[in-house]
Amino acid sequence: MHTLWFLVKGSRQRLLLAIGMSLVSGFGNAAMVALINQALSASREQLIELGLRFLMIGVVVLITRTASQTLFMSLGQNAKASLRMKTINRISAAPFASVERQGSARSLGVLTQDLDAIVVLFVGLPGLVMNGAVIAGCLVYLGLLSWQVLVFAAVTVLIGSAGFHVANTRGMFHLRSSRRREDALVRHFRALFDGAKELKLHRARMREFIDETLATNVEAVRVQRTRGYVLYAAAASWGSFIFFAFIGCVLFVLTRYLPVTPHVMSGYAMIFLYMIMPIEGLLSAIPNLSTARVALERVEQVNAELPIEQTVAAPQATAFGSIVLEGVTHRYFREKENDVFTLGPVNLSFRPGELVYLIGGNGSGKTTLAKMLVGLYTPESGRILLNGKEVDEAQRDAYRQHFSVVFSDFFLFDTLLGIRLDNVDAAAHALLEDLQLAHKVKIENGAFSTLELSQGQRKRLALLVSYLEDRPFYLFDEWAADQDPLFKDVFYRRLLPELKAKGKTVVVITHDDRYFHLADRYIKLDFGQVVEEGAGGAQPADPFHAHAAGPLPARAPARA
Repeated sequence: MHTLWFLVKGSRQRLLLAIGMSLVSGFGNAAMVALINQALSASREQLIELGLRFLMIGVVVLITRTASQTLFMSLGQNAKASLRMKTINRISAAPFASVERQGSARSLGVLTQDLDAIVVLFVGLPGLVMNGAVIAGCLVYLGLLSWQVLVFAAVTVLIGSAGFHVANTRGMFHLRSSRRREDALVRHFRALFDGAKELKLHRARMREFIDETLATNVEAVRVQRTRGYVLYAAAASWGSFIFFAFIGCVLFVLTRYLPVTPHVMSGYAMIFLYMIMPIEGLLSAIPNLSTARVALERVEQVNAELPIEQTVAAPQATAFGSIVLEGVTHRYFREKENDVFTLGPVNLSFRPGELVYLIGGNGSGKTTLAKMLVGLYTPESGRILLNGKEVDEAQRDAYRQHFSVVFSDFFLFDTLLGIRLDNVDAAAHALLEDLQLAHKVKIENGAFSTLELSQGQRKRLALLVSYLEDRPFYLFDEWAADQDPLFKDVFYRRLLPELKAKGKTVVVITHDDRYFHLADRYIKLDFGQVVEEGAGGAQPADPFHAHAAGPLPARAPARA
């Protein structure tokens, strides 16, 4: 009940109304059984009155049952939508490092499977409450027939509840364990699609991945889920056994010592037979309640693990005078190397209108530094200064609005979200022409017609979005890595200089040494340390590669 009360804390009056209607429906069912028992020994005159009462109660049962089902289903969808938006908002408000550390598998499981389990609970609640009311009403009628039978029934219920609790607790344990294992399964399922090319090209890898990784986890989930539901079934069977033992004791033992009329005996028999289905329905609904409880625990756990980032309202950033990194450091664990990587301390400064190349070997910390520079990572020591003022936690979100970034693992949305420009479609179409994508992609009402493109074309589309953002600071992480020589030249010799000419600060993470001389300055990283800085001309260009790309295209893709 606590779980249910928490889920509908904004609609508790509707919940109480739905429960009330279910109770009325359940008690009405019990009352109809009592009327049937009375009708078996009634006179012809009494049958008319009993028939009218039976009809009225039947109409009330039909109306209240339908209304309660409608209310519960509506409450279930409202609870699902509310929890989903709460989790979405929590993820969006959390620091990037926390979201990255948590990973997508658990959050996706919460946003889909766990929330569906909560809806299933609400769908089954009308029957759960109604069956409970039917059982309670039948027990009350038994008490009217014989208070001794009611006392005996209460003792039986206590014995049945104790056995049910033991089995249900073990079932909950296996259900929680299997749900945690499914997080790993979600990751493996994604790998089945994301790594489809690699699996198809290596049969042994595919077989090992399917037989050892997927099959093992699928089997583990199957075993634990089966154990959980078997225990729930055992609990339900125990409840049914206790119920039938109660019937046998009353009909064949207790009635021998109590004065019982034929009318009362027929009432016993009818009530006992009628209670079988409600009791089985009530016991079979318990797993849904347990599943919903586990699901709610997971939703709350995922939300609790994501701290809320402090933000203050600030206008869109348009310009800056300087960005300075003073002794900033960042540490994180690298699973592949099985060690802790430390970036820094790093001391760097950036000013408007300069083109900076960030170079160094793989694993030297370039992307990590980029994420710290643009405010995605918080320095563990040192500080970042914007126009001479330290960027604290409350200002970090406003600080991030200075940057437009295309990371090497960029994500491309299918619409121009958040870009509010006059004639944005026209500006975007012009850039599509310049980037030679107009024959592949159309833009209408800020939406791309397709994203089914090669990686190089997708990066050009990401560059288009970046241009339209028109931020004062641009950062490109290995943007040219997937481009042909023609577009590499366009990028390094035209796009970057044009951004610089507009007063933008441009930082480029690159391995293309043939273009190093085009930078105003370069910064070299090695093992997380800045080991070298200098003017771009101090890095000699490869004379062979400098002309390998041939002449530049006549059209300059330079409009922002």
